[in-house]
Amino acid sequence: MSPYAEITGWGKCMPPAIMTNEDMTTVIETSDEWIRSRSGIEERRVSHVPGSELAAVAGHRALAAAGATPEEVDLLIVATCTPDTVIPSTAAHVQKSMVADNAAVFDLNAGCSGFLYSLSVATAMIRSAGYRKALVIGSERITWFLNWSLRDTAVLFGDGAGAVVLEPAEEETGLLTSHLGCEGEALEALIIPNFGTAGNRFVDEYHKFNVQFDGREIFRRAVKGMAKEVRKVLGDLDLKNEDIDLVIPHQANRRIIESLAKHLSVPMSQVALNIQKYGNTSAATIPVAMVAALESGRIKPGDRLLLAAFGAGLTRGAGLIRWGQRTTPLGESDAQLPPCNQTALEILADAIEQTRP
Repeated sequence: MSPYAEITGWGKCMPPAIMTNEDMTTVIETSDEWIRSRSGIEERRVSHVPGSELAAVAGHRALAAAGATPEEVDLLIVATCTPDTVIPSTAAHVQKSMVADNAAVFDLNAGCSGFLYSLSVATAMIRSAGYRKALVIGSERITWFLNWSLRDTAVLFGDGAGAVVLEPAEEETGLLTSHLGCEGEALEALIIPNFGTAGNRFVDEYHKFNVQFDGREIFRRAVKGMAKEVRKVLGDLDLKNEDIDLVIPHQANRRIIESLAKHLSVPMSQVALNIQKYGNTSAATIPVAMVAALESGRIKPGDRLLLAAFGAGLTRGAGLIRWGQRTTPLGESDAQLPPCNQTALEILADAIEQTRP
């Protein structure tokens, strides 16, 4: 078995339809200033296709960057809390779309912490179970779940997908350590009720998608929980805050990210931040931010990347990646989403109408 699992490929897929804060003002009573000041979000993407299609395109791009083919993938994990179908898994849909016929597949739902959880699982499976090429994808279509009459949640979320390829390595690269946790006693701080076998199966179809969200409670627990896991990760590796080259946090709220950076005594110049462009894409935020950092040259060979996340559950986690020597893709994929001929507001028109008070 190999002692490490290096990230050898990466890719993202953001749907083309953009919903700006000004668009939001035509749907709910809000303003660009109100949204920016409370979240840091300026716009977000709205998908015209299911999340599995976003995932498949991101997956193809990640494999091309690794110089690999779908047939070589023997493990496929999709981190998502917005599955195409409950049965089968979204990962099965992605496998079919990508023709990754040799892969073991499953979904992992840890809310917004899902990618970090999945990265930890895939790394362990490579190191202990002999898998050779793992494709880990964070993909979400959260806008499909939103109640567009609820301002506090409607303005926060967007759609997208990001992916990485992991392969065995002898060098000290990849996810070197991680710590994961959950505060289940506070799970109702972020919940979609009545969606599952505990709910009322006869509820009106649209009005079951009311994301219950306690922003103040989540803020308090998020910073404290992520900081706790970060301390464990750095302690495991005998590292200090100043040893971190780039922090890649879950992109939920700019103020949460700033609070975490302050707690770590890390300047915001060393923090990956793209929430202003994409909003909260849940399990996709960290891989999308990682890919963007690679594309802009912010990640250098040998860099230490600190990941930190929190999400529904309330899950939390942190991990330390030591980047390998390659920061440029070996190839490019021609995979694309089907054309989108609608604006974000047009895609959401029926859902907005159905959820008006």
